[in-house]
Amino acid sequence: MKIVDIDTWNRKELYNHFIRLKDPYFGVVIPFDVTKAYDYAKGQKISFFAQYLHSCMKAVNEVDNFRYRIIDNKVVDYDVIHASATIMREDKTFGFSFINYDEDLDVFINNLKKEKIRIQNSYDLYPPVNSQDCIHCSALPWFKFSGHKEPVSGIMDSVPKIAFSKAEKSNGKLMMNVSINVNHALVDGYHVGLFEEKFQFNLNT
Repeated sequence: MKIVDIDTWNRKELYNHFIRLKDPYFGVVIPFDVTKAYDYAKGQKISFFAQYLHSCMKAVNEVDNFRYRIIDNKVVDYDVIHASATIMREDKTFGFSFINYDEDLDVFINNLKKEKIRIQNSYDLYPPVNSQDCIHCSALPWFKFSGHKEPVSGIMDSVPKIAFSKAEKSNGKLMMNVSINVNHALVDGYHVGLFEEKFQFNLNT
């Protein structure tokens, strides 16, 4: 983790503007082609969710601004960003996970499995590790959405929030809408565009 020098940051004026807003988050919904990712997951007999979440986390870690967080009025750049996904229990309640990211898909899947077991065997809402070096993400596979709003806590937050909709066939492709909510003090539309390019590339490889 390193500190971003706000005074010499080329986004200093943007940061100072958006940080004063009551709700500095903005959100977009982007369609992604998950055809190859789905086929790969089924061919390898692995979780489709794990497959596309890993592709997402790889993209998150590849975009500097998606690693930035506001801690004690400072902007910090974390070395690695992990996944805090909602995981559903058999009784349809859910718990928040903290899935350690690893570039190796097999290691990441194993980390995800451990969190699933922990959540299935407890009613704890929060994970033992609950830090800001993560993204908050949710899978909503029951329906396709074209808009999405995250709950707002009312306190300063800088963790990106990503939600995945139901994947549906369209013109011979399997498409999935993804909602991306980010703090505008740290992330601009340009950076969301970079994330979109990298996420789609990862889904295709």
